[in-house]
Amino acid sequence: MQPLLVLAGPTASGKSALAIALAERFSGEIISCDSVAVYREFELGTAKPSREECARIPHHLIDVVAPDAYFTAGEYARLARQAAREISGRGKLPIVCGGTGLYLRAMLEGLFDGPERDEGLRERLRQARPGALWRLLRRLDPAAAARIHANDQAKLIRAIEVCKAAARPISEMHEEGRDPLTGFLVLKIGLAPAREKLYERINQRCAEMFAAGLIEETRGLLARYGPDVFAMRALGYRQAAEFLRGECSEAEALARAQQGHRNYAKRQLTWFRADHEMQWIEDFGSAAAKHAAEQFEQFLQT
Repeated sequence: MQPLLVLAGPTASGKSALAIALAERFSGEIISCDSVAVYREFELGTAKPSREECARIPHHLIDVVAPDAYFTAGEYARLARQAAREISGRGKLPIVCGGTGLYLRAMLEGLFDGPERDEGLRERLRQARPGALWRLLRRLDPAAAARIHANDQAKLIRAIEVCKAAARPISEMHEEGRDPLTGFLVLKIGLAPAREKLYERINQRCAEMFAAGLIEETRGLLARYGPDVFAMRALGYRQAAEFLRGECSEAEALARAQQGHRNYAKRQLTWFRADHEMQWIEDFGSAAAKHAAEQFEQFLQT
């Protein structure tokens, strides 16, 4: 059994800085757990590690997918598990770092073998009025509806698609046929800084993304790949595209992106707090390195 360290938490909480600090201390390599950072050419809106950071510490599962590819949590789990085993095989510590809860669950717990995508059904569901998808899922599977935010269209559509194709609740299928990760002892550390300070950092990060040229990057991506690629729905890119379509001013796009990221941080904390194995540090990653290192050293001794 080899050790594996997980660093989770909301956006802008400093997970990457903490991962690099711990990787340097414990001879580790970092496996990104971010559903947008896997896509090439999506740069400014993803807060990917810099070239200097990647030179200091090897990073995995960043820029591994073409911008117009379809990438699933199951594919992430396969690649992340492969990376963890290769890192461990080199005598290094695998450190999984990111805020995409579904990807982390897929890697550690496995996913059920669900039915294939039904593009016809998906297109019909995309035309539904606001709130209608969540109400439909609540009728099909109340347990699944309780776990999915009413505005998370992608997850709602997939849940409804599975319920209809399998003629049974997706929540029941989640509990069956999973293939959990084996061969590792896992320590999960979560960051939960004070909400007011977190929101300040989120607002500042969004402002920096827009100032660095997020709108121009989005313009180029739209020209090359069109509006329907999955990553174009990501926060920041979505609001920049709204500005480019003339639906709002640049200032309004920034404000929408900031609000969207703050809402996302709330959902991330709700998701990760449901994991009773998570050990929480109520601070930003830059200030949590000593505490996290002590937790990991204690974990190794048990």
